Amino acid sequence: MRIAYLLILSLLMSSCSFDKIYQTKQSKKKAEFDQFDFDDLAKLYMRKSAPTDHSIEGIYSVSHLIVKRGKGFLSSVEKEKVIDRKENYGTVVIFSDNGKSARDYFEVPLSTNRQLSYSIRGEFSRASEGNILIYKHFEPRKKVLTYTFTYDESKDLLEGVRTENDGNSVVTYTLTYIKLFPKPESAVQAEK
Repeated sequence: MRIAYLLILSLLMSSCSFDKIYQTKQSKKKAEFDQFDFDDLAKLYMRKSAPTDHSIEGIYSVSHLIVKRGKGFLSSVEKEKVIDRKENYGTVVIFSDNGKSARDYFEVPLSTNRQLSYSIRGEFSRASEGNILIYKHFEPRKKVLTYTFTYDESKDLLEGVRTENDGNSVVTYTLTYIKLFPKPESAVQAEK
């Protein structure tokens, strides 16, 4: 019985080693050709013909701020407390969706490790008025968080707000997206 256990354990360990060797060989084979990762493909896509007016397509850096506002116990004074703040904690690509769905844009997060496929984690729909967008962020277990976004084209900035009641307090979640790519022609010429 003990020999069978050791044999199974050695097979499992050797299969992991064979898998690692196979992956190393595959990466060496692929290195002979030009390499494109998802970031490169997204930039290539963004360089296509000029985007339509007021398009939010691009690659963005994401920051968030969570603030809790409410009155203390047996107090009439309203207090505000920053619960969490993260600057530039993620990068996302927003693509225009010219398909058959009701959304106008969809969001794909970029990660530092290579993946075989990328999930759509959010979608934007334009409201009937100006630069207002409704954003639905998809969380695990089919939870959907809805934000109201505004787009400031002059600053290449998207800012979204969502509020929740938490007992006697109100929690405000703010997402800020700063466009990294493509830059407007005026910004590119100013850098040169």
